Amino acid sequence: MSAAAERLLGPDLRPDEAFARALDEADPLAASRERFEIPPGPDGRTAAYLVGNSLGPLPKGAREALADELDRWSARGVDGWFDGPDGWYGLDERFRAGLADLAGARPAEIAVLNGLTVNLHLALASFFRPRGRRRKILLDAPAFPSDLYAARTQLAWHGLDPAADLLVAGADRTDGADEEALEEVLAARGDEIAVVLVAGVNFLTGRRLDLERIARAARAAGAVTGTDLAHAIGNVPLRLHDWDVDFAVWCHYKYVNAGPGAPGGLFVHERHASRPETPRLGGWWGNDPETRFRLQLEPEFRPRPDAGGWQVGTPPILGLAPLGPALDAFAAAGLPALRDKSLRLTAWLEWLLSVRCPEGLEIVTPADPERRGAQLSLRVRGDGRALQDRLQVVGVIADFREPDILRLAPAPLFNGFHDAWRAVEALAVG
Repeated sequence: MSAAAERLLGPDLRPDEAFARALDEADPLAASRERFEIPPGPDGRTAAYLVGNSLGPLPKGAREALADELDRWSARGVDGWFDGPDGWYGLDERFRAGLADLAGARPAEIAVLNGLTVNLHLALASFFRPRGRRRKILLDAPAFPSDLYAARTQLAWHGLDPAADLLVAGADRTDGADEEALEEVLAARGDEIAVVLVAGVNFLTGRRLDLERIARAARAAGAVTGTDLAHAIGNVPLRLHDWDVDFAVWCHYKYVNAGPGAPGGLFVHERHASRPETPRLGGWWGNDPETRFRLQLEPEFRPRPDAGGWQVGTPPILGLAPLGPALDAFAAAGLPALRDKSLRLTAWLEWLLSVRCPEGLEIVTPADPERRGAQLSLRVRGDGRALQDRLQVVGVIADFREPDILRLAPAPLFNGFHDAWRAVEALAVG
């Protein structure tokens, strides 16, 4: 465990508070924290908020962004859609370039719409086309509930049996699926699999999967590749276009910090998105903008030739407003610098845990820094809920997932090295 920390932080590591503060003072991204309103702990101090993998904190610019849209609604009513350069029409498209940077995509491959699971159902309506023997969906274990429920109900919707037609790689492993486990299933049953649906970063274990490798194996087996990026977008480097992933879905309220229930995201590779004949469920907002407002005069659905063709309803303007300031924070920090800090911050947390808490906590997230993002999952003994509550009392906000996993997520946009130190100090003292 110490090798990664020493390589990334230097050989003269110390587990004391002064060293943690020195790391923060030397951090070139330390000012990024000032862009966010971090909740206070019970003692009034700013909390060590290590749950950005569940809900990111409030970007300070979100209040003004939301107030601007409320003022526009108040002053202009329905004219707010088109009146002036900041009209609501096209607001969702203004975020595509920033999200394309996070996803490693082309802007035309990105759409902002709905929530993660709705987007997953829309994508599966296009890409899960069971025919003959090829009628199974392959997931990775432990499967994110959104993926599991969507896959099971899609199979049932098609008249198939989820018990027989849903495959889960790595279900017999305590650390979940890796690339080898998925490849083994594809090698053995590839001619039965229609869609491979995997998490970019596993919600429970924190494992980062090699999506390029999985897409290559799925394509060789004749299957489509989709990925749930709920815990990967804004967390780890992505190159969806170059990796040849067919589709991806995600939410924006975790590492992207766009607010609770913020509209989600969708990626459709341009080889599919640019083809009007790609099957999909249509809606008026996905129609060709040239004819969108002809309404009843255009009975035929003519999808726009990009990922926006999967949009079905009017964008929620008030829900979209905080996404702008959230993306501004990524642009100001720079993605390479954020990844560098993430590697160092997570390695520091891992090293502290190995030094201060060698007994009683097992890190289940891969030790290789390239195989994980800004999350360490700890298998705990005893009452995990009580442990979470005890941390919260001293201002360390973490989360517990049944039956025995405590998740710590030091997000580089707003967490510092002292946050990690506070978490380990609380665990060690307890």
